[in-house]
Amino acid sequence: MTATKQQFLENPLGTDVTLDDVREAFELLGDWEERYAYIIDLGKQLPTFPDDERLEENFVHGCQSQVWLIHHYDEDSGKLFLLIDSDAMIVRGLAAIILVALNGRTPRELLATDVDELFEQLDLFRHISPTRGNGLRAMVGKIRDIAAQYVTT
Repeated sequence: MTATKQQFLENPLGTDVTLDDVREAFELLGDWEERYAYIIDLGKQLPTFPDDERLEENFVHGCQSQVWLIHHYDEDSGKLFLLIDSDAMIVRGLAAIILVALNGRTPRELLATDVDELFEQLDLFRHISPTRGNGLRAMVGKIRDIAAQYVTT
């Protein structure tokens, strides 16, 4: 089944779950084992990704794991809504953090968001493998490319 507009709009990541929530959780959690568990729990909040959208054109290249990304641009609000899925639990969680930062934003807001700085604030790059870091950058790069298509001059 192809994703419906409703599936995009009901995604809690970036709407109900905010960056402040993620930052607060990271501050409260004492060690990285607890933070990894939290990241995995965030990944469990990803909405169901339609099987028929697991196509080459939606595949994110550059990730160690398999990752798919689709979007919906809502012309009424001018906002871009995203769905991401991965076959790896930790990557699903990292994708959830990306969605918290970028989902439901206007393309201009999305392009102005410094996701690398967010990852630095959360100290993620020091605690994930370099290949996972490259995968995060690949996801963000694909999202930025999508957003750039909707920026009007």
